[in-house]
Amino acid sequence: MIKIDNDLRYSKDHLWVRKIADGEYQAGITDYAQDLLGDIVFVEFPLVGSTLQANQPCGLVESVKTGSDLHAPIDGTVTQINTTLQVNPEQINDAPYKTWIFTFKAKDENAINALLDAPAYQALTA
Repeated sequence: MIKIDNDLRYSKDHLWVRKIADGEYQAGITDYAQDLLGDIVFVEFPLVGSTLQANQPCGLVESVKTGSDLHAPIDGTVTQINTTLQVNPEQINDAPYKTWIFTFKAKDENAINALLDAPAYQALTA
């Protein structure tokens, strides 16, 4: 059974977003996405300071089966990457909703409201 966290927002490209401060968010891939990918072996991060454009590729997650682009959930600027994933990318498989990939500052905080809530994401993946 695929897990969905009710406290997060979701993109149609299977990224979750969690608010951590005013205008500041963490992003990672969903349980659904990590399940499809299989064993994750590498993460290519967006560059800190780079501009995110909603729905545009900003990184890559590679598994033993395939690679999948990370698409920016909303417009913003990358503020941090989770460097522990450079050594242990499998943390995403173990705990997809605890393991963030990057943090970003939203260009417009209201854009988060355009992302899917948990029931809408569940319907998308059903």
